[in-house]
Amino acid sequence: MTYIKPKKIKNGDLIGIISPASSPDDLTLVESGVKYIEGLGYRTTLGKNVAKTRGYLAGTDAERVDDIHQMFGDKNVKAIFCLRGGYGAFRILDKIDYKVIRNSPKIFVGFSEITALQMAFLKKVNLITFAGPMVLPNFSKDISRYTEENFWRMITSTKKSPNIRIPEFEKLLPLNPGNTSGRIVGGNLSVFVSLLGTKYLPNLKDKILFLEEINEPPYKIDRMLNQLKLNKVFEKVKGIILGSFTDCVELDKNKKTLTLQEVGEDYFNDLSVPVIHSFPHGHIKDLVTIPIGSKVKLNASKVLVEFTESAVR
Repeated sequence: MTYIKPKKIKNGDLIGIISPASSPDDLTLVESGVKYIEGLGYRTTLGKNVAKTRGYLAGTDAERVDDIHQMFGDKNVKAIFCLRGGYGAFRILDKIDYKVIRNSPKIFVGFSEITALQMAFLKKVNLITFAGPMVLPNFSKDISRYTEENFWRMITSTKKSPNIRIPEFEKLLPLNPGNTSGRIVGGNLSVFVSLLGTKYLPNLKDKILFLEEINEPPYKIDRMLNQLKLNKVFEKVKGIILGSFTDCVELDKNKKTLTLQEVGEDYFNDLSVPVIHSFPHGHIKDLVTIPIGSKVKLNASKVLVEFTESAVR
């Protein structure tokens, strides 16, 4: 199978900004994000529907699909950044013309709810995309140097990335030792689970699975991990990287609960594949950009992750 690497971007290139899920809560933050990107020497163009709203969605399904088609179809646009995540990207998977993306593959960036689109693009087009910072909140506020350096190097250089440097205050931990390699897939846990049984989930055999989540209590994490288990996902993959599970605690102090750690141990401790947790990706300030679909090495015994090829050409 041939995987498609998008072309790297260079100074002066035009970056398209779309909102394929939810709309921004504060349009002034969009201006701040655009100012940051243009301050680095790039040009930007906003999708015509980014400011529209329909309940929790950034306009109708048709409007959000139209922005995707327009940005991929515009030969002047060299990369596409998602404005934010939120909710609703999965609603448009069956409305996208994937030939438009196949005919004009380019850098596509987002995470969280954007997982739905990234999995679909990998399945339908074999396009490597980037689980990385978005205009809101990352580029519109004080983006960390760690996030910034990791991201821009990933999409501007054809050199293989060095071993990932973990922030000093982070500590990766193994749940299962071992050493493996494969192509990396995954993203937000709840979004990923919602794709099970659909034609928009890539083949998981021999892949490295990464997962992150936010604001889900342990019992919901338990249910979603069990759904992956019952679908034999853990039997198919060669390794698992768990990112940040931000605020995934039981808020009701009077409610009996397992801890997140206990839930994780129940599902991962007895697996025969390497597993690590606390990888710096997810709804956090210092995050590693993950090139979805590219080759990665996972050494859970030494708690090391390495992207073994460039994700752009």
